[in-house]
Amino acid sequence: MTVSREFLAGLPKAELHVHHVGSATPRIVAELAARHPNSPVPADPVALAEYFTFTDFAKFIEVYLTVVDLVSTPDDVRLLTYEVAREMAAQNIRYSELTVTPYTSAQRGIAPEAFCEAIEDARTAAEKELGVTLRWIFDIPGESGIPAAVETARIATEIRPDGLVGFGLGGPEIGVPRPQFAPYFDAARAVGLHSVPHAGETTGPATIWDSLRDLKAERIGHGTSATQDPALVDYLGEHRIPLEVSPTSNLATQAVRSYDEHPIRAMVDAGLVVTINSDDPPMFGTTLVNEYAVVADLLGLDAQGIAEYARTAVRVSFADDSTKTTLLTEIDDYVTNNA
Repeated sequence: MTVSREFLAGLPKAELHVHHVGSATPRIVAELAARHPNSPVPADPVALAEYFTFTDFAKFIEVYLTVVDLVSTPDDVRLLTYEVAREMAAQNIRYSELTVTPYTSAQRGIAPEAFCEAIEDARTAAEKELGVTLRWIFDIPGESGIPAAVETARIATEIRPDGLVGFGLGGPEIGVPRPQFAPYFDAARAVGLHSVPHAGETTGPATIWDSLRDLKAERIGHGTSATQDPALVDYLGEHRIPLEVSPTSNLATQAVRSYDEHPIRAMVDAGLVVTINSDDPPMFGTTLVNEYAVVADLLGLDAQGIAEYARTAVRVSFADDSTKTTLLTEIDDYVTNNA
């Protein structure tokens, strides 16, 4: 069974695991690099493709942080955010929960209030002008430790921009135990934010257990190693905790060795809730449309089958009921007319 790229491109989609800076396409990065000519990041899109070549997760983080350095003013933040929404609109991504790391911008001299104002300005413009609804998940960069957790929780609970719906934890997993962040997730949940940490991508099932028990995770970012533990699979299935799966990202960071070895088939066969995501798409040479194509191929799905993954992403999102109803109707209408 095959699904055409044309169908996948037009399918209304929601994306739940995609990073703010990591969504900067070569076009956007080149524009930012031209603003900051002293950066090591090349402004030439061809050179950028080579620059975005990773040998492992540590190399990815190194490159990622050099791109973060390009976003050094509120105007840069606004430009990045709006242009990411423009790229989403081109794929008919109608709703996205964008993982944003305000701490790294604060470390580079952008006041958190100005940062939040910039993303909010871009969010409202994107919804009005591009038809893309953005929401925020503020994440702790794990490599920066407790100071980052303190400040991220403060920004999330005290400034709390209107589009903020979740609280997360990203960055390296190795050497960054999850339980230490429990008080900051507790504070975020106390003001109504959802818990959505990364876990089990470059570490084993224990990191996922820690995220569930200590951080009260409602979704798991990646969860690639979940199927290694039958008890964990049972727990995730019983509690219907979604996994945010990004196949090409997992290959790029060497979390898995090939598409054929990706555990998504085992996840689905076990009855787990799976969503399809692109993570840091330009850096990994992918798009959400491409990830849908990859999953359709890996699971042998037809148009009706892959459309159900689009519906799942909407259902397990943190969108309000009205937005969910609208998007689900759009998906149903699209499939009726195009499948």
